[in-house]
Amino acid sequence: MATAPAPISELVRATSVRQVRLVCGVILFAYVVSHFLNHALGNISVDAMEIGVYYHTLFWQFLPVAIVFYTAALTHMGLGIYALYQRRQFRWGTVEPLQLVLGLSIPGLVMAHVIGVRLGQTLYGHQKLYPQELYLFFVASNRIWAMTILLLIAWVHGCIGIYFWLRLKPFFTRAAPYLLAAAVLIPTLAMLGVYQGGRSVQVDADDGEWRTHNLSRRQVGTAAEAATLDRITGGLTAGYLGLLALALLARGVRALRERRGGMIALSYGNGKTVRVPKGLSVLEASLRHNVPHASVCGGRARCSTCRIRVIGDHGALPEPSQREAFVLTRVGSSDPSIRLACQLRPTSDLSFFQLFTAHTLSASAQASTPARIGQERYLVSLFVDMRGSTQLAEKRLPFDTVFIVNRFLGAVSQAVIENGGQPNQFVGDGMLALFGLSADPQEACRQALKAAAGIARQIDELNELLGHDLRQPIRFGIGIHGGEVIIGDIGYRDHIVFTALGDAVNVAARLQDMTKTLACEAIVSEEVRRTAGLADDALPQQEVAIRGRDEPMAVRVVADARQLSALVDRGKRVAA
Repeated sequence: MATAPAPISELVRATSVRQVRLVCGVILFAYVVSHFLNHALGNISVDAMEIGVYYHTLFWQFLPVAIVFYTAALTHMGLGIYALYQRRQFRWGTVEPLQLVLGLSIPGLVMAHVIGVRLGQTLYGHQKLYPQELYLFFVASNRIWAMTILLLIAWVHGCIGIYFWLRLKPFFTRAAPYLLAAAVLIPTLAMLGVYQGGRSVQVDADDGEWRTHNLSRRQVGTAAEAATLDRITGGLTAGYLGLLALALLARGVRALRERRGGMIALSYGNGKTVRVPKGLSVLEASLRHNVPHASVCGGRARCSTCRIRVIGDHGALPEPSQREAFVLTRVGSSDPSIRLACQLRPTSDLSFFQLFTAHTLSASAQASTPARIGQERYLVSLFVDMRGSTQLAEKRLPFDTVFIVNRFLGAVSQAVIENGGQPNQFVGDGMLALFGLSADPQEACRQALKAAAGIARQIDELNELLGHDLRQPIRFGIGIHGGEVIIGDIGYRDHIVFTALGDAVNVAARLQDMTKTLACEAIVSEEVRRTAGLADDALPQQEVAIRGRDEPMAVRVVADARQLSALVDRGKRVAA
């Protein structure tokens, strides 16, 4: 029982402010999409809008959903104000500052609508639905342009956030045209629906019976009640603007304190030195002075590509934050001189060098070709290694050895390709193959297992073909593991290759090494077994110690890799 809280504490350490803001933003964007689709019903009739809003409010005003929604709204607004204060560098690009400005403008613009509808209902029992709201916007006042601007700002802000969230996902390239179509069509239909509904209400408003039925005191309230709601709106708007002013004032005070606190020198280890105020992160300093600095995630502490190694004494550096410590632990870095540039805010002169140079295109690549950097996704890694190649080389001519190794790698590659994988790296007589570049995790795990069976069959054929020339048949070891990795181009100039980096790749290599001591042909992680849908008793389980991991890892030992194909087919039938 004592170890139960560990996963919770790890989850807290893994969660950043940006992730909380993302979750809240997704909830709010779901509400916006629902509301826009309701507006689009105005292209049919106002009655259709009223039917739609009944189901809309039935869901969003359901108490548990309402609590989550309003909590997300207040949290998102608070984190937006905090981002205004916390952000020191606005040169990441033009889109992110635009998103921040649009997001901060939404509460002020939407305040009157929220107070008039929700608080009016709570305090006075008002029942303002589409006929009443459209009347107020189109007939009683000329606020339709203010509402249109609010709709556009909310939609653009949400779309930018969704884009930054999904752009590194594996399916984004395929989904982008459909997402763009939705991003254009939904607000267009919504605004057309509001316009058509407003025109219909303008015509109906000339009918005295319609006014009696739709503009009663119970529905729109009295002038005194409206004045009270206006005063509340004005007070809350002033309070919100005061919070923004307070955040800007705090920024100014911080900047003044930093200037008075003096400047510090950052030396990059290559002769480049810049002077910045205390409090800037190393990555922000690099961006401010146009120094190339690798950062796949854009300074969000979601990767470790901005890592630096501090030269000299690192005892005076600020302690790593929980998020920084979590990322460094994930990449197996226990050296206190290695820090994340996006999180480290030095208070004194600092010398360091970057562990990863900023990405550049190869000399032969066209400048218009985008570099593939930093896509985070779930992949299955398969490591395979040829056994006994050293003894093979001792008793053969070098060219004969190369011939046999090439035949081995060719047989392995064929099995990988036939089962939907991609041969990725060739290291001596071993190979890394990746599965899941164009498949979901379950299918990727099944492909990797069937590829392992295919490798065994291909090596059987190769042994038969070369039997007259081999004193011993070729043997092999396979390690398979799946998990989140970063895929992209790495290398230098003309030597850039596409590959995967991450813990899952390293574990697959470790499992392949263990096939020697466990005297088996393949070792499959429990993660892959479970995701592929194989029965729990399909393969013998064993716990092994993985170098770099504190806890033992559950794996499945495969004495004969040929059986994996039948096990995968059996798992598919059971799932069906």
